[in-house]
Amino acid sequence: MAGADPKAEAARRRTFAIISHPDAGKTTLTEKFLLYGGALGNEAGTVKAREGRRSATSDWMDLEQQRGISITSAALQFEYRGCIMNLLDTPGHRDFSEDTYRVLAAADAAVMVLDAAKGIEPQTLKLFEVCREREIPFLTFINKWDRPGKGPLELLDEIENTLIVEPTPVTWPVGIPGDFRGLIDQSNGEYTRFERTARGSTMAPEEQVSADDAEKRDGEWWSGAQEEAELLREVGRTVDQKSFLACESTPVFFGSAMTNFGIRFLLDGVTDLVPAPGPRLQADGTRRDVDAPFSGMVFKVQAGMDKAHRDRIAFVRVCSGEFDRGMTAIAGRTGRQFSTKYAQTLFGQDRETVDTAYPGDILGLVNANDLRVGDAVYVDKPCEWPPLPAFAPEYFMRARVKDTSKFKQFRKGVSQLDEEGAVQVLRDEHTGDSQPILAAVGPMQFEVANHRLENEFGAPMELTSTRFTIARKTDEESTPALRAMQGVDVLERADGTHLALFESKYWMDRVLQDHPELTLERMIAEGGLG
Repeated sequence: MAGADPKAEAARRRTFAIISHPDAGKTTLTEKFLLYGGALGNEAGTVKAREGRRSATSDWMDLEQQRGISITSAALQFEYRGCIMNLLDTPGHRDFSEDTYRVLAAADAAVMVLDAAKGIEPQTLKLFEVCREREIPFLTFINKWDRPGKGPLELLDEIENTLIVEPTPVTWPVGIPGDFRGLIDQSNGEYTRFERTARGSTMAPEEQVSADDAEKRDGEWWSGAQEEAELLREVGRTVDQKSFLACESTPVFFGSAMTNFGIRFLLDGVTDLVPAPGPRLQADGTRRDVDAPFSGMVFKVQAGMDKAHRDRIAFVRVCSGEFDRGMTAIAGRTGRQFSTKYAQTLFGQDRETVDTAYPGDILGLVNANDLRVGDAVYVDKPCEWPPLPAFAPEYFMRARVKDTSKFKQFRKGVSQLDEEGAVQVLRDEHTGDSQPILAAVGPMQFEVANHRLENEFGAPMELTSTRFTIARKTDEESTPALRAMQGVDVLERADGTHLALFESKYWMDRVLQDHPELTLERMIAEGGLG
């Protein structure tokens, strides 16, 4: 729809991420959103594909399907109630915190998924802190209500006391965890009863039940839930859009992603409450209006999505203006022009050519090889986005190719992983590309890196441990003095950043104390999001 008004098109967009602690049901919920949005036909996939069943759309990587966990983020677009929904599924595991952080930078809001039995878990708390830091409002979905768990009032207290944010229920459950009957809509008091479907693969049948019928059919479960729901309304625990956008309150939904109970309520809530894309904060503190000339932010780079072509995709969040395929854009970091002829819209691993896109949409620019994570792309009016800081690595392994005849492929593969941010690749002046040190937030990143080098580049590597346990950013002036010390080395990332690696935190603290003149800067989120 070339030539449309960017403001009007932005108003139709909802761009949101789904975040959670591992195993809270995030990827299952993603799949059910697609089901209710009509993007999967009549049957949803599952996180772990059984024989004869399809795998989850967002978990496209082989290792994800083998392990049953989300390792990399995914972008999916579908329509719902006249809105264009741009859904960003994120890795739940702490080892992939950097990927989650970058995805949140591209989102306007988040859905935080909690396990009804476990409540707030460590990763949940860290993810919430990132949302608050980035001023990203979030809705809360209390999942797995079809299984035994904590009571609803207990969970509300836990959210309020742990996150210091006011929970405002949008729906209220009838029936205890493990005996889920239905939901009360807090906006009008109506009661919706659910029926199970085979494996939760189709939309759950819903039945509107009167108070009299509810009393007959659900007895004390109905009366108890109704009393709690009325009490919450009387004390003002109702959704307030202003406090939600200020991250002072979180609208709360109850349900079960596995059985599809409550999914429609949550998807309606995303549509009604998540803000449409607005003016985007720039590095100089000003904001770029949605109707300014086209601009976008690269928040992810991924190779290996198409095994037949081995291409490289830059994921771009459109921030302003209208994108037209074939337009010549500029990469802000280099000032170079590049073609957008091969622009695509993404649906997990699947993709198709897209001709136009508007603020909030996610583009895949194929083989735009100069683009890096955090880059601005634009036409006409230059822009620069606030930087996406790297996480402090805690695990360091030296890598070398097992078969020296595969060194060319090994070097290419390591370079690709570095560009994606899958691991941080550190080089020293002596070994260069032959034996780089891979630095990671968590050990599972090494497993993914090795898997991809073997399967995508045909160059399996051997990893050996190093003596290093902690890193700090430094500069060229401090490098000679640090390299002269025992228990310290200084390596360089591809972007020119110098990292000082220490054998122990104790030794690093000694150096900081004895040599305050040296530059040793903390990196964001030391220890990742775990």
